[in-house]
Parts: sequence; structure tokens; C-alpha cells
Amino acid sequence: MSLPIVAVVGRPNVGKSTFFNRILGRRIAIVDDRPGVTRDRNFARAEWAGREFYIVDTGGMVEGSDVPLDRAIRAQALAAIEQADVVLLLVDAREGVHPLDEMVADILRKSGKPIVLVANKLDNLPRDEARHEFWSLGLGDPAPVSAISGKGSGDVLDRVLGLMPPEEGGGANENEIRVAVVGKPNVGKSSFVNRLLGEERLVVSEVAGTTRDSVDTPFAYHGKTLVFVDTAGLRRQSKVKDSIEYYSALRTDRAVQDSDVCIVMVDGTETELHAQDVRIAETAWDAGKAVILVVNKWDLVAKETMTAPDWEKSMRERVPFLKWVPMLFTSALTGQRVRKCLDLVLEVQEERLRRIETHEVNEVLEGLIRHQPPGVSRGRRVKVRYATQIGVRPPTFAIFVNFPKALADHYIRFLHNGFREAWTFMGTPIRLRVRSGKDT
Repeated sequence: MSLPIVAVVGRPNVGKSTFFNRILGRRIAIVDDRPGVTRDRNFARAEWAGREFYIVDTGGMVEGSDVPLDRAIRAQALAAIEQADVVLLLVDAREGVHPLDEMVADILRKSGKPIVLVANKLDNLPRDEARHEFWSLGLGDPAPVSAISGKGSGDVLDRVLGLMPPEEGGGANENEIRVAVVGKPNVGKSSFVNRLLGEERLVVSEVAGTTRDSVDTPFAYHGKTLVFVDTAGLRRQSKVKDSIEYYSALRTDRAVQDSDVCIVMVDGTETELHAQDVRIAETAWDAGKAVILVVNKWDLVAKETMTAPDWEKSMRERVPFLKWVPMLFTSALTGQRVRKCLDLVLEVQEERLRRIETHEVNEVLEGLIRHQPPGVSRGRRVKVRYATQIGVRPPTFAIFVNFPKALADHYIRFLHNGFREAWTFMGTPIRLRVRSGKDT
């Protein structure tokens, strides 16, 4: 299920980043008294009353400026509004209604999005009545807050939750596998999906970011329904010119969270993984999704200078978890090895759902303990009692220990690697949870 998106917008220096940090409970956005410090959109996952959502911080919107930076910031804020499920308009209650507040309010009314008007910098709540002037914006009752102290922020979030789309119910469909195709712009994701499905379902262009929205494309294969989510393009080229990476990050994270399997696509003509490639792969892996690394445009690589084994070895040495990730060298243009990806999707999803019998888990565990006992901590002998698998999506194991906090991180990694060596779990992460087991 997609997490709702809440965008925080307004003119410069009304406290958007301070409010953003307050909601998250930690300092993420850069806060400064100077207008225009937040130039790009910033986003993070937040939670209130048990409901998770994305909150997006934006730069201050300025109307009619010829300064390229001002135009870029405005374009980014407009993109955030367009993507949002709920929009928070922050105003400075101490300064009263500003012409730029009226400009932003007009944009929001035309957007048709649910809006919460937030009157910030009211540190004397609830006695301060300065917020009432903002009724003139035509956006309803202004919610009083102090972003610095946090007063009123809970009431704002209560209103936000009331405006969010309802949560989707129902359990997972075992016959449906959601596959997110993620990667940097213009690595060939849309072409790959089209070649995979055998028809031109997605717009393909040499311009990075052609595909405007994520597109769900179902495909029947060996009794399963594979739902491909293409995230190639993320905005109109003319509308959001300088925000590819930020918009991409949000969309990628959202697609990953909704998926079972992530096909991480990279450009084989580039001699190494870029930091953004690694970040995307790590996002999927850390989220507990099955991962396949697809090296596209392999038809353009001069094989006398780079072979698939060389490339694969180099990547696995650089990023350790890729040791467990299958790699496929393809050409969306020619169709080379593209269809093999369908079988890989089924295989890694099967690994992600794999269950190991408890007796088998403990046989492996006992062998690992004999090879390397957990040792002593603060004069106490640490004893690993037993283990059992407690979940799938991804495979998750509980390790019962007499003193859980005394079990060293390096020993947990040792057990993790031992489980890997025993069962591989190719393409999927595994989780180990250390729990208390009584010492008898």
C-alpha cells in the first residue's frame, strides 16, 4: 500500500523546515533565519497515531522572480503539491497576511487538494488570536502552532490524518507479485518493461524522466500475476527541470515499499556503480524486498574491455550484500536475456517466502556455536539457547539468548552469515531478532 504524502508549502521564512523537523522529532532539514535556505524538496517517513506517511519539506515560493533559483524552487514546490495527498500551508501569524500567502493560497485552491492552513510562530497559544486574520485566505480555520516549541503540532496532525485517503485493507495475494523497476533516469527501464511484456505499454524517450507517473502493468506468467511498476520518469520535463533526484528518491522509495521484488536497473556502459545506484539497491534491500540487479545496455559494452564476470566481481566486492543478489546482463534494445528476468522474479520471491523447519534451524545453529562459542560478557557466559523462524517477507529468525544485550554485534553477523551459507536465500535479505531465553 502506498504511503500518503503530506507536503509543507509556503512563502520563504515562515518556518516550514522547523515544522518539518518538529514533526519528525529530529533535525533533518537545514534551518536558518535567512529566506530561501531550503532549495530542494526534502522528505522523510513520519508516523502519527499509528499511521505512517511521507512528509515533504519545500523551499519558499516566490512569484514573478526572474532569478533562476527562485523559479526552480517554485517548480519544485508545485511538483510536491501535485504529488501530495494533503498539503499544509504555513503562514507567519506574527506578520499577518502577506501577498505571497495569497498567491500560494490561490494555487492551492486551484489544485483541488485537501489543505490545512497552519498559522505558525504563535508561541502564546491559545491566547494569541493573530491567526484569525488568515480566514481571508479562504482555506478554512487556521490551525495555531509554534514549530519551535511544538505547541499545536499534534492538533495539526490530527487534522491531516482526517484528510488522508483511507488505508487499504486485505491481506497479501499469494498469486500476485508486485515488481518495482527502479533505477536512475534514462537507464532503460521503460524499454525493458516494454520488451519484457512484448508490447509498447510505456512511453519511451531519450529524454530522462519521460514517464510521468508510476504505471502498474499486470502480466500473467506461470500461474502468477506479476504487476510491474515502472518508475522511469517522474515529472514533466518542462515543469520540474532541476528536481530529478529528489522526485526520483520519493517515487523510488514509495515504489519499493509497495513491492515484493525490486529490479534495480543500472547502465552497463558505465564502468562502475554510481552512489545513486547503490542507494537505490540498499533502499530495497533494507526494506526487506527481494532484489535483482539488471545490467542494461550490455549490447553497447565492448567485451574486450569488460566482461560480465569482471563487472559482476567488481560490483560484489564494492557492495557486500550484492553477493546474495542475482545479476542479469541484458539489452532492452535487442531483447538479450530480458525474458530470463521473469524466472528470476519467481525464484527470488520463492526465497523470500521460504520457511525452514525448526529442527533444521537448530542443527545449523548448534554447528555454528560449536565452531565459535559466543564467549563471555562482563564475567557472564553468554548462552545461545535455540532459534526458530518467525516470519517471511523476508525470512526472519528469532535467536533466544540468556543475556540478549550481551550478544555482540559481530557474533550476530557471524550467525547471520552462517544461516546464509546454510540456505543461501538468494535475492532476499534475512533478519535475525535476538530475544531473551531463560537460563536453566
